[in-house]
Amino acid sequence: MTNTVAAREPSPLSRGRTVLGVTRGCVTLHTVAIFAQPVFAGRYLTGDYDMLAVHGLGADLITCLGVAQIVLSVLLWWRGGTRWPFWASLLLFLGESGQYFAGLSGALDLHVPLGVALAVAASITLVAICRNGDRR
Repeated sequence: MTNTVAAREPSPLSRGRTVLGVTRGCVTLHTVAIFAQPVFAGRYLTGDYDMLAVHGLGADLITCLGVAQIVLSVLLWWRGGTRWPFWASLLLFLGESGQYFAGLSGALDLHVPLGVALAVAASITLVAICRNGDRR
């Protein structure tokens, strides 16, 4: 009877597979939301002034997705997964916080290049977690 209980208990890696899948989904949504922001800003700059409000809502969505990504990456780490998604998510969130406040204050000389850097960092994070996120 002891052997059957031990055989049914999942390994730490398999316990984290569901969390890994959800984390990958969150990272994907987060990256798509980041890439949508320059589209909204560009539409605003071409004269569609209502898009500034959409750009602001996008910033709020990215902040929420950033927090969710941190929580999921902590859960992934706790369930036996890799640690690097947490650090990448935290770094992204810190950059997004700076981006958010630079946008509110109108500091476009910081807002635009930081947005490009965040899009690159989110893309690298997405590719990395989809390629080898389940390895130690």
